[in-house]
Amino acid sequence: MLTESEALQIVKDAKTVAVYGMQDEANMDRPAYLIPAMLKERGLKLYPINPKIQSSLGEKALASMKDLPIAVDILDVFRRSDAIPELVDEIIALPSEKRPKVIWLQTGISHPAAESKLEQAGFKVISDVCLGVFASRIRPKV
Repeated sequence: MLTESEALQIVKDAKTVAVYGMQDEANMDRPAYLIPAMLKERGLKLYPINPKIQSSLGEKALASMKDLPIAVDILDVFRRSDAIPELVDEIIALPSEKRPKVIWLQTGISHPAAESKLEQAGFKVISDVCLGVFASRIRPKV
């Protein structure tokens, strides 16, 4: 488990965030739209991942993790805890040049066995914490 200061440093250094389960403008009241909107305001490049939307916040939505063009700094996950094991398999299956540096499970999301599997595969994992709270503390609006 990463310390709070390590998590703050990750957010401070990040430039790119893939948002798994991101919502579009049809669901502007949902955290999976509001948090990414706030991250974008703080200078982060977003990659929405959700096969059910076309785009969000001006960015074309990707259907799955394997469609990412780069290895993002943070994968911010908005999925139920019971969906995490399947997502972990998808993450671990990515080629090294597309693997996110950090997997960030939003507030209320955790799956200890799946998180352990990610850590054993060499990923940094943060769970049950809001990325937006950390970003608002360490990153000014641009």
